[in-house]
Amino acid sequence: MSDAVALLVFVTVGVLTHDSSFLSWLRDLLCFELAWFALWRLPLWARWLLGVTIAVAVRAAFVGHFSPAFYGVALAFVAVFVLLGRVLAARRL
Repeated sequence: MSDAVALLVFVTVGVLTHDSSFLSWLRDLLCFELAWFALWRLPLWARWLLGVTIAVAVRAAFVGHFSPAFYGVALAFVAVFVLLGRVLAARRL
């Protein structure tokens, strides 16, 4: 659950920062959530690397271009948000 919220926060911050539309938010959220949870059996490091890579690649196919800067930002911030979410969830237990 904390992973889903972390991805939601990442996508929402990105869309709000770039003043994108609701459909852009929905597209990006689906790309990240579906890629992440399709790989749920993998260890966290592999899910992070492959999930973000797949999500960014699928998003690039939709928008028509690949941005290395976005890929780097996605890798960094997904890692931060997921780890922070897991730490906060563990502290609540």
